[in-house]
Amino acid sequence: MTQIANNPSEVDVVVVGGGIAGLSGAVTLARSRRSVVVVDSGEPRNEPASGVHGLLSRDGIAPGELLRTGRAEVEAYGGRVVTDRAVSARRDGDGFLVETAQGRRYRARRLLVATGLADRLPDVDGLRERWGRDVLHCPYCHGWEVRDEPIGVLATGPMAVHQALLFRQLSDRVTLFRHTAGDLAEEEWEKLAARGIDVVEGEVAAVEVEDDRLAGVRLASGRRFPLRALAVAPRFEARDEVLAGLDLAAAEHPMGIGNQVEAQASGMTSVPGVWVAGNVADVMDGVPAAAAAGVKAAAAVNADLVAADTDAAVARRRSGNIAEVFGAAAEAAVCERVLGERRHGLDGLLSPRTEAGPPRARG
Repeated sequence: MTQIANNPSEVDVVVVGGGIAGLSGAVTLARSRRSVVVVDSGEPRNEPASGVHGLLSRDGIAPGELLRTGRAEVEAYGGRVVTDRAVSARRDGDGFLVETAQGRRYRARRLLVATGLADRLPDVDGLRERWGRDVLHCPYCHGWEVRDEPIGVLATGPMAVHQALLFRQLSDRVTLFRHTAGDLAEEEWEKLAARGIDVVEGEVAAVEVEDDRLAGVRLASGRRFPLRALAVAPRFEARDEVLAGLDLAAAEHPMGIGNQVEAQASGMTSVPGVWVAGNVADVMDGVPAAAAAGVKAAAAVNADLVAADTDAAVARRRSGNIAEVFGAAAEAAVCERVLGERRHGLDGLLSPRTEAGPPRARG
């Protein structure tokens, strides 16, 4: 661990965001003997979900339990997890200064930002209250749980038909509600018809609930349709506020589904010393992909610190050698190697007489 870790407010890496990407990155860094602090506000995006799916050996684990386990693992390797909100980050000399809502200040050599994203849901009465339960968006995260049930797809953008086709793999009772989406292309109509997906015109005004379970949707016209699940496509917006002081901001996603912070495959951003991982960098990442992104970014951060530490060590070594090169010890060593017994000094002056014996008397 580097010397900076001796000061509790100065660390090798501050990880902003304690979701699956941030915690995975923090564990990797701590296992590399880096001093690391995770600053997390305690507002996970998947909190409403009953379970996390697709995570090998942990399928179905409750989101809260997964995060509690992750925090414990970070701390077991010497990292710290602080429940607080990072409100700003800025350059501070050769490092960064992170400030929190509770007045904490951390100076870090590197930053790993894993703040995730916010789901901007369609404006439909009652929709948000069911979000993550029976109002969902990802067939891989929640599709198995609603297989063979009547599923509605709320069309709000260009990916609606694609979403309907994905859910058709899980149930033969899928209905696409045109809602606010534009006209469908002829090819899209043909695909929906071929797969037996009904299309309903008109805007959806509200979702209807019975016994704390989705019962269906009601159109603005008053028509009702029974459903057990409703798939929506929220706009995915990266939580990039903490990056504002570093002149980093999210850019529009190529598919027009939201925005994300642009970065290389390793998570390295255009600002030296700053990495991003998880949904803040890729809005399409599920839990397994976000975990992998956190590990990958952490490995890149550690490699960057190793290079910096090595450069500093080489510079110190060179500086020390220059200071000593003309010292007495260095000069004696050079003479010993070059001249051997012929080196200058009192012994050299006396040695010829010793070999020839004492001077002879004249007479």
